[in-house]
Amino acid sequence: MAAGHGHEHGHGHGKMELPDYRQWKIEGTPLEAMQKKFAAQGLRDPWAHNEAWRYMGGFASNVIFTSVIVKGFKWGFAVFVVALGAEYFLTSQNECKKHH
Repeated sequence: MAAGHGHEHGHGHGKMELPDYRQWKIEGTPLEAMQKKFAAQGLRDPWAHNEAWRYMGGFASNVIFTSVIVKGFKWGFAVFVVALGAEYFLTSQNECKKHH
């Protein structure tokens, strides 16, 4: 193979660094209750730590339908008011030119 044509050829395509699964704790999450149910049956979910990130940090907040609808309302309303004002201004300018 020619020089510089290997897997590592300067384009940042190295081995991807994955976070350690042990940083995610299942204590205090719905996964803890599931582990207890599994333990009662003599089972264990080895992938629970990989799902714990869903219940921690910024991902932990519940999504409420009204918050999704209202999220961009203030900016949308502001743009609506500006567009309405621009349309009113431009329409009034055209009417003034028609009368002269």
